[in-house]
Formats: sequence, C-alpha cells, structure tokens
Amino acid sequence: MILARDLDQKRIRNTVEKVLQSYDKETYISPHEQCPMPDRDTIIELAKQLRELLFPGYFRRHACRSEIVEYHTGQLMVNIHETLTEQFVLALSLQAHLDGKAKNICQSRMIQEQASELAYRFLETIPKIREFLATDVEAAFEGDPAASGKDEIIFSYPGVFALSIHRIAHELFLLEIPLIPRILGEYAHNLTGIDIHPGAKIGKYFFIDHGTGVVIGETTIIGDQVKIYQGVTLGALSTRGGQQLRGQKRHPTIEDRVTVYSGVSILGGETTIGKDVVIGSNAFITQSVPSGTKVSIKNPELVFKDGNQKELTVDYPNGAKYK
Repeated sequence: MILARDLDQKRIRNTVEKVLQSYDKETYISPHEQCPMPDRDTIIELAKQLRELLFPGYFRRHACRSEIVEYHTGQLMVNIHETLTEQFVLALSLQAHLDGKAKNICQSRMIQEQASELAYRFLETIPKIREFLATDVEAAFEGDPAASGKDEIIFSYPGVFALSIHRIAHELFLLEIPLIPRILGEYAHNLTGIDIHPGAKIGKYFFIDHGTGVVIGETTIIGDQVKIYQGVTLGALSTRGGQQLRGQKRHPTIEDRVTVYSGVSILGGETTIGKDVVIGSNAFITQSVPSGTKVSIKNPELVFKDGNQKELTVDYPNGAKYK
C-alpha cells in the first residue's frame, strides 16, 4: 500500500499543473464554473420515480394500500416536480451559458419560473405516456407467445423498459429541455442495448422483440402496430454533413402494421416503408417500399462437406437439395 508520504510530491504537482493547463486548452470538456451542470445520477433516480407513476404497484419501494394511493401518488409527484425543476434550471442555465446569452443565470428568478412551468407541463403528459405504454405492453403480449402474462412483460421485457424511458424522454425533447432527454436515452441504452434517440416519434402498439442492437435515429417516424426485432437499424444514410444536417429529416418513416425482422438496416430521410410491409432478416434498404410488400434477400448458397472436405449432397423434406 502506498502512503501519502511515499508519493513524489513534485511529480504530482507537475501533473496537476498539466491537467489544469488542459482545462484552459480543451474548454469544451472542462468544468463550467459559471453554473453547475445537471446531475446524471439524480436524473436516473428521477426515471425510476417516474416509472413508479407510470406503472403503479410494480416499481414502488414500499407497499402502498389502495386507501392511501392518492396521498402516495400526490407526494411522489410533488417530489418529482421539485427535482425536475432543479435539474431543468441546471440544464437551461448551462445551455444559456454555452450559447453566451447570460452569466450567473442559475439564480435568476426568470429561469426558476420557466423550469417550474416546464416541470408542470411535463407532469401533465403522464396520462398520455401511460396510454401509449399500455398499448406497448398489449402489443408485446399479443406478439410474443413466450410471454406468460403482462406482469412478466412489465417487469422484465427490455423493449418495454426502453420504451417507457423513451416516452418520458420524448416529451422532454418536445419541451426543448437540453441534455436531460439524451441522458435518459443513454440510461436505457446502457441497460438494454436498445438505442432510441428521444426525438424519434413512435406510435401506439410498438413492440421491440428481444431488442439487443436496435438503433432508432432522431428523425425517425414510426406508425401504429409496428414490430421490430433485434439488430434493426432505422438510421441515416451518411453523417458526413455533420452539423449542417441538423434539423433535417435524416431517418426513415415506418408506416402502420410493419414488421421488420432481425438485422435489417433501413436508411435515409426520404425512405418510407408503407403500411403492412414485412421485411425479412438482413435486408439493406435505402429506398421506399410500397404498402403491402414483402421484402427478402435471396438465401445464400449452403455448402456441406464431410471430414475430408468433400462436398456432400443433402436432401431436405421439401425437395430441396444442397451440395
């Protein structure tokens, strides 16, 4: 064990000086002294509290009897509003500081009132979020014969977890809250492997089966009763335009009742997948697909060899032969 007295103090001081110099040089990843930043851990805790509101009885820390549910829900909402306001102040102040609009804005009454109003407006979307999530749970139950019940889906399905966080983050995105929606999106991404940008607009009865490796970009529009499997990318054709493409439609539109199987990439802001389309695994799509179409890639040729590397002919019950 190295004790403090054993440290080379001169080397430590020299290293500290170099680190401080880097703060002045690389300002975009340096501390913002004018105003504290939003706290990621607090935002994640908020997400957990919001899931208590969205799924009452499932994620409460303590049992809540029916006769006191109104009190408990009210108290929870008061706590959430207080913390939302605090984090909104930090996010809005930091954005204003980075935009060069104001200094020491954190303490201004105007931004405090703005943050509080935005927190109220967000909380007023909770019934809408619950309405959408109820359809997502229903879609998961109807779409997965392995599901033993809706309780299992709410507790354990990664797609439903990711969607619950996304639907929170999306409402915050619509309110133009900086930073916090992306923090929430990456929280769900980290836990589930499902990467949904908070700007993506997703309709009702959306089911992500398995989910690992799913990517849904910022300007994606998804209709109702859409089902996608693991490894699906709804992405942009190219990011070489960088910030010049900001605000433009870069990701596809998926209309109602579309099924997209595993490993599919659908790219481009002008790409529209029409209603009732089925897209088979591993397809790579960069153009629109008309409604009612079934899309698949040709099966690759299979080669069978014995232990001596001699090709074999294999007969299948359906009459197919592979050599």
